[in-house]
Amino acid sequence: MMLGTDVSGLSTTAANAAAQGLSIVVPVYNEAAGLAALHERLIGLAKTLHARYRLGCEVVYVDDGSADATLSIARGLKAEALDVQVVSLSRNFGKEAALMAGLDHVRRGAVLFMDGDGQHSPDLVEKLVGHWIDDGYDVVYTAKAHRDNESFLRRQAVRGFYALINWGARQKIPEDAGDFRLLSPRAAAALKQLPERNRFFKGLATWIGFRQIRVDYEPAPRAHGVTTFSPGRLIGLSIEGLTSFSVAPLRFASLAGVVLAGGAFLFGLSILWEVWTTGKQVPGYPSLVIGLMTIGGVQLIMIGIVGEYIGKILSELKARPIYFVAEHSEKRADGETATSTAERTAAE
Repeated sequence: MMLGTDVSGLSTTAANAAAQGLSIVVPVYNEAAGLAALHERLIGLAKTLHARYRLGCEVVYVDDGSADATLSIARGLKAEALDVQVVSLSRNFGKEAALMAGLDHVRRGAVLFMDGDGQHSPDLVEKLVGHWIDDGYDVVYTAKAHRDNESFLRRQAVRGFYALINWGARQKIPEDAGDFRLLSPRAAAALKQLPERNRFFKGLATWIGFRQIRVDYEPAPRAHGVTTFSPGRLIGLSIEGLTSFSVAPLRFASLAGVVLAGGAFLFGLSILWEVWTTGKQVPGYPSLVIGLMTIGGVQLIMIGIVGEYIGKILSELKARPIYFVAEHSEKRADGETATSTAERTAAE
């Protein structure tokens, strides 16, 4: 019985890359204002890639339960120079689920993930594709060149997050790496094999291994609207990533317990020493209260950390699907009629 998957047959060479093609997965949530403009840029990108590499392209828009006109606009996008798929989820499942939905629906070999807010420039994609086809890399990931425009507190928080999640990890997650990345056909096939429901895309895309290369870039300003990632959501996402991909919090809790126990032991020795040498007994009430509060607080933190992991175990045991598709349509660039799940159901 094999406990792994052989993806060597999907290795890419410059000669067979064109036959495998490229799928662009774009999760969208309330992006109605800029979706048409982004699609026009992707059409231009597809024409460039076809002229340079003879590379066939498709784009998979995953509507993650948008409350505006995103879905209706996506339905009307033209299939010029690239195929267009529109996958509409039954509700907002979150970006990680939307990325997985896109990965499950791609028709081509290599997969490129990018955001729908315009900050991931299609102009950079040609460079990512070049690293895949010309240089033979399987994972080409992008990272912010710098964080000079962010506050000192946020920069330190990001640095601390990566230090904690990489603590003791065999496969380090590159700092500042984002979801904007390209996976070769065999890397995409490997990522599909990972069955967990509590997904942390940045970690999983690093964990699969293969040849990886970093490309620094400057995110473009948002084309419209404001980010939906508030500080509270970012903290929640950080906790999700830590508990889904790393046991560092558990190790930290164990280390805190050892330090606290060692401090209590030394404090006890100091009291015994004072009694033995001076015969004076410390009243003890303040130290007792402080000790109890410290121990109680640390225990509650540890219980909370363990509870996060127990919650993850429960979620995995329930084995619920991580998304449901309410509607799926496809348009071919060669002029084939668009089909959708709703139309197929009506026909049946």
